[in-house]
Amino acid sequence: MSDQVSGQSRNGDHPPRRKGPGVLKVLQSVMAGAFGVQSGKRHEEDFSSHSPWPYIVAGLIFTVGFVGALALIVQWVLASH
Repeated sequence: MSDQVSGQSRNGDHPPRRKGPGVLKVLQSVMAGAFGVQSGKRHEEDFSSHSPWPYIVAGLIFTVGFVGALALIVQWVLASH
């Protein structure tokens, strides 16, 4: 029986570790969620993840960057008048 079928790793009797979401997947989820266009399937995948921390950190970074960008745009527009 192959290792994939048995669900066991080659290094012993331990099942393979489930990897967390990748950086690109987290960024896509945060951006889609911020603009309200995230699919139900992706939403379910995000909530089935091991830890919410990558999404929380990425969301906070996005929020700070978005507010900072808006502040810079407002300053630029006001300075040009």
